[in-house]
Amino acid sequence: MNYKFTSRCEEDTLELAENIESEKFPGMVICLNGELGSGKTVFVKGFAKALGIKETVTSPTFSLVKEYHDGEMPLFHMDVYRLDNSTGDDYLEEYFYMDGVSVIEWADNLSDIIPDEIALCLRRYYGI
Repeated sequence: MNYKFTSRCEEDTLELAENIESEKFPGMVICLNGELGSGKTVFVKGFAKALGIKETVTSPTFSLVKEYHDGEMPLFHMDVYRLDNSTGDDYLEEYFYMDGVSVIEWADNLSDIIPDEIALCLRRYYGI
């Protein structure tokens, strides 16, 4: 399922994240794609806040995954900007079947291993 969402400000992005969080379920995978600076990490911050996560959320660009366990359910935040489908990081797929929500920035880079039946894909664009 792919959605295009146009946000005109950070508040719109945070509101979207909160609305989607209210529909969460264990094993949910949220795929974020968009240009640099399009608000992917802002979305994750809003989603984490709505989950009740108190930790500061930052993009895991170099570690690939950050896990947050202090909310209503675990949040697995991935930033796979530096990967491509041929890198062999299939261990990331394990997160999709855990009792938490996976949110993936630059999800197109993992399109070969993300199951369609559990993925909510959002393409982010500003200002149109």
